[in-house]
Parts: sequence; structure tokens; C-alpha cells
Amino acid sequence: MSQRTSSNGSLPYADGDFYSFEALLSDKERDRLHEVRAWLDREVRPIATECWNRAEFPHDLVPKLAELDVMSPVRRQGHSNLLAGLLHAEFTRADASIATFMGVHDGLFTGSLELLASQEQKAAWLPEAYALEKIGAFGLTEPLGGSDVAGGTRTTARRDGDVWVLNGAKRWIGNATFSDWVVVFARDEADNQVKGFLVDTSLPGYRATRIENKIALRTVQNADITLENVRVPADFKLAHANSFKDTNKVLKVTRLAVAWQAVGQQLAAFDVARRYAVEREQFGRPIASFQLVQNQLVTMLGNSVSSMGMMVRLAQLEDAGQARDEQSALAKAFTTARMRESVAIGRALLGGNGIVTDYGMAKVFADAEAIYSYEGTHEINTLVAGRAITGISAIA
Repeated sequence: MSQRTSSNGSLPYADGDFYSFEALLSDKERDRLHEVRAWLDREVRPIATECWNRAEFPHDLVPKLAELDVMSPVRRQGHSNLLAGLLHAEFTRADASIATFMGVHDGLFTGSLELLASQEQKAAWLPEAYALEKIGAFGLTEPLGGSDVAGGTRTTARRDGDVWVLNGAKRWIGNATFSDWVVVFARDEADNQVKGFLVDTSLPGYRATRIENKIALRTVQNADITLENVRVPADFKLAHANSFKDTNKVLKVTRLAVAWQAVGQQLAAFDVARRYAVEREQFGRPIASFQLVQNQLVTMLGNSVSSMGMMVRLAQLEDAGQARDEQSALAKAFTTARMRESVAIGRALLGGNGIVTDYGMAKVFADAEAIYSYEGTHEINTLVAGRAITGISAIA
């Protein structure tokens, strides 16, 4: 990560990249990371807290994101998984809500099209998605189905001539209040298999209602979706989305992205805590001069460095085509647990100032709770890794 300057001068480890992981990138990719980081400093950081406080999404940011051209860095642009991960961490470091918007649109949504659509479907749909001319969402989680959605999908699909008729409900669907498209997963009544459909949100019977009163990722517009006899043209069924095993191909990749978010959120907490510690004075000197505060900062640093080290290796395995689902599960479980500890330490370090968004830490602390929960809970991901090392499933 880039070196950041504190009020007491520039320090070699002020950026949190204690083991120089960024140096593993090529010169070209490092330049790209620096370009995106500067853009985030200029366009996202200044508006992030106010948008979060108001629970409003900055729609005027979308054209600027399109100009930045960061969509599909691996499959479309040919970059490494390491750069893609570091970019996602950097987005999260600037604002977890905007990073989540990107994770939904450019991870879950475009990832579904890239992995599960036919070549003809990709040619028809992906250009507008990459250009952010059409915003996408991803409809899997349901009001009564979260961890058990693989076998418990209640939304149904029924073939009726040249259309599919969808009925059901989805919950926690990011971007869904303003998206143009949403990939909906539904159980085919004919063969009981979960299949994927690209749904135009203007179709009759589709309705999205914003979820209110969130304490995390307030800028993200999550929604409850209802589908009442929504008639989807047959050629809008994703060609290669024919079972939940196909769906899981998308989740394996996006689970990695959320683990990178956990890295970024830890770096965000470290940024705030380190700066506060060197600037805040008590008993006539900066609190960074106290041993207990240095212990807190080093614990946060150790958590973020160990998490990043795991993710760097996993990115290398992804680039080599050797990464496995259970490795993604362990990464998501481990990094989010370390994140939760780090943001709690950071919040405590700021004392009372840690519970108001004015100082940055309260927002980081609250947003971490959402990252901890989505893309598979800590418990479920732990059991996926446990199954891999014992050969015995503890999941019903």
C-alpha cells in the first residue's frame, strides 16, 4: 500500500504494508494501483462519511467509475488476481460501501454473466455492464434462506412456452433499488434444480423495496425483492446456470473478494488509529508514546499483515488455477475474524471519539459487521474448511 504521511512526518511503515506485498506486482500493475488509490483519495474519501450518515448512494460517482475503467480486471483486462485483490482492498479502505457496490456489480453480477452466460449472451450483455451503462444486482439470499440457500431456495421458475415465470422473494439485494438488471436464482419446478435468470427490473411483477435502519454499509441500497409472475424471455435464462454447483462457481470467486475487503477494512482501521494515536495528546504527550497504545496498534498491524499474506498466496494460487473452494472459505473466515478484532481495538483506542463518525472509526467499526456476515457466515465457512481437513461434513 502507498506510504501515507502523518502530522509528525513520513514514516516507512505508516501505510501498513509492513512486508512490502505491493512490491510483488509488476511495475505496470503497481502504477495502476497507485492511479486507483489517488482517484479514491480524490473522489470517494471526501464524500464517504456524509453519504453513509445520510444512507444515500452517490449516483454521480457512477460515470466517474466508468471513466476509471476498473471493471473485470482479470477476465477482461488481463491483470493478475493479486492486483484485483489489492484494488478491492483499496476500495474498501476508502469506503466499504462503494467497495460493496463494486463487489455486487463487478463481482456477483458481471461474474455471473462471465461464468454462466453463453458467448452470445455475454456479447449482448457484458459491454453495457462493463461500461456501467446498465447497473446489475445479484438475487440469491431469501427472507427465509441464507446459509441453507443451496438446498432451500424457495423462489420458483416455471417454463411456459417461450418464457420463464418467476415467483418468490429475495432479501439483502445490494443495488436493487436502482439496478437495471438483476441475476435471480430460482428453483425450476420441473427438475428441482436452481437456475439463473437475467431479469429486467422494469418487468411487470418485479418490485424492490429499500431495507431501512441499517447500522452497516448504510450507503449501499439493499432491498427486499418480490417477484410475482415475472415473465422472463427464455433466452434470458443463463445458459450455464443449471444447478447450484454452477452458482457456487460465482460464490467461490466473490468469497475471495470479501476476504480482500476484510484486509482493506483492517487497513482502514489502522489508518485511523495510527493517525489518531500520533495526533491525540493526553498527559502532555501523544498517546502513541504509551506502551499499551503501541501494543494495540501492533496487534492491528499483525492482524492485517497476516490476513494480507494469506490473501496474496491465495491470489497466486488463483493465477495458477490451483485455488480450491475450501481455501476461499478459510480465507473469508480467518480474515473477517481478524478484522472484527482489529476494528474493535481501533474503536476502543479512540475512546468516546470512536463512536461518532466524525473521526472515521465508528463507520469502519460498523461496516465490519456486514463484511463479517455476507458471502457465507464465519461459521459456515469454518465448516467448509473443517470438512476439507476431516473428510466429514458437519453441515446438515
